[in-house]
Amino acid sequence: MNNWYLLAAIPVFGLLVLVHEFGHFITARWAGIRVDEFGIGLPPRLVGFRRRPQGGWEVVWFGGRSEQMEGLESPLTGTSGGVSQGHASAKQNTIYSINLLPIGGFVRMPGEDGDAHDEDGHYDSESFAAKPAGKRIAVLCAGVIMNVLLAIALFTIAYGQGEPTTPAIIAQVNAGSPAAAAGLHADDKILSVNGQSVTQFQEVKDIVDKASTQSKGQQTVDVKLVVERKGEPQPLHMTVHALVNPPADKGHLGVLGKTVNVSIPLWQAPIRGIQQTLSTTRLFIVTIGQMIVGAIQPQIAGPVGIVKITGEVAQTVPVVGWWYILNLTAMLSINLAIVNILPFPALDGGRVVLIFIEMIRGGKRLRPEREGLINLVGMAILLTLMVVVTVSDVLHWGG
Repeated sequence: MNNWYLLAAIPVFGLLVLVHEFGHFITARWAGIRVDEFGIGLPPRLVGFRRRPQGGWEVVWFGGRSEQMEGLESPLTGTSGGVSQGHASAKQNTIYSINLLPIGGFVRMPGEDGDAHDEDGHYDSESFAAKPAGKRIAVLCAGVIMNVLLAIALFTIAYGQGEPTTPAIIAQVNAGSPAAAAGLHADDKILSVNGQSVTQFQEVKDIVDKASTQSKGQQTVDVKLVVERKGEPQPLHMTVHALVNPPADKGHLGVLGKTVNVSIPLWQAPIRGIQQTLSTTRLFIVTIGQMIVGAIQPQIAGPVGIVKITGEVAQTVPVVGWWYILNLTAMLSINLAIVNILPFPALDGGRVVLIFIEMIRGGKRLRPEREGLINLVGMAILLTLMVVVTVSDVLHWGG
């Protein structure tokens, strides 16, 4: 694989995180919650932008701090980011930042763990903690909803441009190959192989592979094809002396299959996008459930593993277009949504659970220190798991 394609993971990850955090951001604004910082990546901050009270924008580079920014810096603060640790002494406009660690992102709001209050113990009216339970749940769930909507949009675009298929049509016949010797041409459509009807190129490959496996000890095996050729009134019957042990990059016949994009009416694309999102979500949930009960072995890819997969898929873009990279990004978006809504501390779902507990207790909240500790422990566990999975991905990089 060309390692340059690994860079495709940057816009893919960036889109997923940006959409997720933008969901938290716009919902917080709707709920009347002050957003101290909207960050892509995790601190330390590389550069930040903030509108000045008197007009214009302020730019803060790495290491640069101003008096107005004191109290806003914490690597574990923010929705999808960890534990809130205080609030600014003066209300400031939102900082839009790009941070050093290119994993995740955050929307930092005062009072995410109920700790933004004045000297009299009253909540800041613009803090997360001051809002009703329904609005707080809406803010926490907004990122998940946005990732689901992103998946629908990406699947819709993919189906709108056409799904790549590989019908049993020859795109290229290699010079000097068994197929060339038998007289096969580009654009020939294979109707049957050894008496078995075929419609997809993969079916042709499977039948020839099986015949070759059964002919070990021989150099060639006869493969009988029925071929439809433009300009010929009747199908052609041909015999190809396929190689039993061909070079690794040649194949038994020495042909390449044609990729054809199958389009659907544009008005159907959103419907297919929704259907694909629902079916993929269902598959992920069922798979997670099976891993929890031990029915299947857990298979988890961390950031390194996803970068590798993204690079491999990105290589197909010049050949078959954007279908596979759009589908991969959509599936990663659904994956991000499901993981974030799991009822685990530090995740959005874990925070929602704490609000439900508050509602069950008649509005009595957990102490900020206890809620903060719960989320801190959860974040520590998640970071540890990420390190373990990343080490495993690195060790199996060439596998």
